[in-house]
Amino acid sequence: MTRLDEVRAKLEKVRAFLDERDLEGVVLSTRANFAWLTAGGSSHVGLGSETGVCWLVVTPGEQLLLTDNIEAGRFKDEEIGELPFEIRSAQWDEEDRRAMLGAVGTGRLGADVPLPFAEDVSEGVSRLRWSLCEPEIERYREIGRIASQAIAETGREIEPGMTEHEIAGVLMGKVFAAGAQPVVALIAADERVQLYRHPIPTDRRLERHAMLVVGACKWGLGISATRMVHFGKPAADLRDRHRACCYVDACFNLSSRPGTPVSEIFRRAVAAYDETGYADEWRLHHQGGATGYAARDYKGTLESEETVLEDQAFAWNPSITGTKSEDTIIARAGGPEFLSDAAGWPTLEVTYEGIALQRPDILVR
Repeated sequence: MTRLDEVRAKLEKVRAFLDERDLEGVVLSTRANFAWLTAGGSSHVGLGSETGVCWLVVTPGEQLLLTDNIEAGRFKDEEIGELPFEIRSAQWDEEDRRAMLGAVGTGRLGADVPLPFAEDVSEGVSRLRWSLCEPEIERYREIGRIASQAIAETGREIEPGMTEHEIAGVLMGKVFAAGAQPVVALIAADERVQLYRHPIPTDRRLERHAMLVVGACKWGLGISATRMVHFGKPAADLRDRHRACCYVDACFNLSSRPGTPVSEIFRRAVAAYDETGYADEWRLHHQGGATGYAARDYKGTLESEETVLEDQAFAWNPSITGTKSEDTIIARAGGPEFLSDAAGWPTLEVTYEGIALQRPDILVR
């Protein structure tokens, strides 16, 4: 399947959605939906923005890209190319995208962000992205390789005395250098590993124990992974906690098979926490969930109403105080395909319901 074939297939999906919702068009402005519909294009300028600098508008008979004169050339040359989108641009200080819609704007429209003239159909549109096609999975494997290598190299290169900011700089630099974008870099040193599940980097200097978390993105697809590093022999309690965390991780990932209710996966994981002796740890942090073009399309809970789809991406991140285990997978009928992997990192074997799985261990330096 070529990129053009992929885009045409996705336009058919969008038009079927329009027909189902009785809409005359849909406005797509999030980075996630742009990347999905253009088969890997980028619509952002600011790395932290959720929306891009254009609108994609799909109607039963047209597909438009609305932007300003600053961005139009780059979109044509580097993001759209021969894809069948008509680019309409306006002078940056005179841009009125509603007016640029022309006759399209007179009908009943949907949008993926709140707009005063359109119905919010963000949830319905996002579902179109959840089950990935093979070209998307091929691209996803590449970003998985980049993220795995970046975090593994960082774990081997950091040294005691470095600040969390410096460690984050190493990690983010490796992701950038490999042609991807670092969208998350969480670093905890020593006592901060114990205290915080979301440790934004600080000037705290590493002594013995570090948690590295990376979120890396390319072609709109995001990989999440976590690795633990210890200088000197880890305490037995930390070893036990990490093994228990990897056991819960194995439960989450091995249970993520197409057709399985997410609430059932979560119920099994809660039981796995209890089985390891850390019954309440799941309450201290969300456990991850469906991913892909969004960091989390939804988080898993005991009340989840979703069901795992064929070829849907998940990033589960169970944690037990002082440690965490996280990688990104594709849910396959025969079992999970791990997109992020150990990349030479030491592993430990855990067995869940008779199935053995290798999970990243604590790297001892």
